[in-house]
Amino acid sequence: MRRLTILLIVVVTLTVPQLHMAGARAGARSTAGSEPAGATEPLVIVVNRSNPVDELSSAELRRIFLGNRSHWANGRRITLVMREPGEPERSTILREVCGMTEEQLKNHYLHGLFTGEILVSPKILSSPMGVRKFIFNVPGAIGYVRIGDVDPTVKVLRIDELLPEDKGYKLRVQAELMSGN
Repeated sequence: MRRLTILLIVVVTLTVPQLHMAGARAGARSTAGSEPAGATEPLVIVVNRSNPVDELSSAELRRIFLGNRSHWANGRRITLVMREPGEPERSTILREVCGMTEEQLKNHYLHGLFTGEILVSPKILSSPMGVRKFIFNVPGAIGYVRIGDVDPTVKVLRIDELLPEDKGYKLRVQAELMSGN
């Protein structure tokens, strides 16, 4: 019965669209219209400022985002924060970090939670401000925002020894033009 309850919670969490998603998407990109078509922007991996981790490899990041790593080296539980399905930031993480589609990720988490291989599903938030606020308040949290959404409340991690401004940094999200959709 417990597994069925967990399974239902995961299905609802991963598949129910948020009513405010379109409005949040439009509001979060108010400056995107000034960027040229085809431009990309670094997607930054962020953690709580008290987290002793400063760097992760791509492999470690993948294990975290797939729920295969549940604790930081200091023993604190990892709390994964992701954006809603359909957001370009989430699509970048799915493609570049997880190597999966939305459907594959959903199935991965459903299977893992059902078998007990994964203990907790990601927390889904609708805005960069929500991601930052959650990470600020949860010491074990990890998530992602565009570089333009970073502020002093979160700590930016190096990925494969590179910061987002460094040449060769791989996590980049396509900048969108404001087109009223």
